[in-house]
Amino acid sequence: MLPASRTHGSKAGLAYWANRVLTECDKASQEFAPDPVHDLRVAIRRCRSMADGFLSVDPDPEWKQMKKAGKALFSALGELRDAQVMKEWVERLSPEDDPVRQVLLATLHHKENLSKASAQEALHNFDRKRWSELNAKLARRTGKVPIEGLVFQHLALERWLEAHDLHRQALRNRTQVGYHQLRIGIKRFRYTVENFLPQRHRKWAQDLRDLQDALGEVHDLDVLRAVLRAHPEIPAVDSARWHGRITEERQKRLDFYRQKMLGKKSLWHVWRADLPTGLGLEKAAMEKLRTWASFLDPDFPRTLYVMRLALQLYDALVQQGVLTFKPEQRRILQAAAMVQEVGQRRRDGGHRKRAYRMVCKVAPPLGWSDEQMHCVAIVARYHRGALPANGNSYYVGLPAKYRSQLLPIAGILRLANALAASQRQRAARIAMERRDGTLIVYGQGLEEIGPAAEQIARARYLLEAACKLPIIVRPFPARSPAAARASAPPPRRAARLKLEPAG
Repeated sequence: MLPASRTHGSKAGLAYWANRVLTECDKASQEFAPDPVHDLRVAIRRCRSMADGFLSVDPDPEWKQMKKAGKALFSALGELRDAQVMKEWVERLSPEDDPVRQVLLATLHHKENLSKASAQEALHNFDRKRWSELNAKLARRTGKVPIEGLVFQHLALERWLEAHDLHRQALRNRTQVGYHQLRIGIKRFRYTVENFLPQRHRKWAQDLRDLQDALGEVHDLDVLRAVLRAHPEIPAVDSARWHGRITEERQKRLDFYRQKMLGKKSLWHVWRADLPTGLGLEKAAMEKLRTWASFLDPDFPRTLYVMRLALQLYDALVQQGVLTFKPEQRRILQAAAMVQEVGQRRRDGGHRKRAYRMVCKVAPPLGWSDEQMHCVAIVARYHRGALPANGNSYYVGLPAKYRSQLLPIAGILRLANALAASQRQRAARIAMERRDGTLIVYGQGLEEIGPAAEQIARARYLLEAACKLPIIVRPFPARSPAAARASAPPPRRAARLKLEPAG
């Protein structure tokens, strides 16, 4: 294999690699030699890869601007790098007196000179000041998503699934395009692990690098074969000799790949075993939604408080036999509670519709379907304001089985928002009981009369209609703790819940 790229120790993070781009620009600009060109491309690719990773949860448009800022230079350097790599291969595969060698080197040398001119122009047009500004702002945002956290474990699993699917396609089709796409898929997985999961990368680095090198060289040899075909003047016997040598070298690398990636000891199994599964995957998916919402919600601590209150109301209704426990239903409620305020950019009264549209555009986390995300968007749309109706356009395309489930969920979220409407009167503790065909919800810190009480009275209607039970919301009785305990309903009839403080 060709010499591996030089690494830079344990250096990591957007700030490091963005500054590294500027340093490597100065080195590459002198002669555009192979090593500086390669190192500059690695630095730009690192930044673009990190921007891709953060874009999955952080909608700040400047992540796209960073990708765009380096794209032209990266592409120009890619053409130059291709010519330089092809020259290395020609020199490696042939003796100095090979007549084909001289023809190919002359062609590649001309291409290299043209590519150097294009790279020089791209480097001149590269806006270093804007690059530094983007780095300064975005590097601060990276601290909001912890390295090795569930969000990046989820992202790595997405990349694993994409790469594994490309692996199956490549082995089935065995085309140049298939192996090239597989190389890109493994490269994306490698950079995700390298940038965001350093503990796993320390275990997998060598294998990932070797596999990427092997598939990269398969691609190089395919390109070299195309270069050879572009010279019909080369005698057929010489052309056949070169094609045979290229095929031989290419097959060695494919055999190496198959040895590593097929069978019971396949590295696919090793990598997958160290990424989220089961309950861990469910938590990772929810954490991805939570992180996305946290970048958009201007008062996310309050939203988390409402979420906890909504979930405990749901659990209490299940305990009272009003609702049947359904994990999917509870999960939709939790997600909707987290994303309900993502459209709150200005107080124009349209943030709920905006939140609906934004949530609908979010790619479903692993384990979620498009229909479930649609449900989340609908519940977020109706957490306040107008009441939902089955004939509403928001329900178009939603399976009938989900429609009946959404009303109680939306009703719970409405009531939770009302209970938390006033900072001074937030319910720190609730209890629930069924008495004489009525559902009574007790909230600590509530008042019998006042704006919050009026809002709660309006908010309970949807839940009453969905559960077919009248609901009364009252403050806790003003009794001594001993008296309250003595007169508390039996466990089978009441569910008492203590809420965590907001934040």
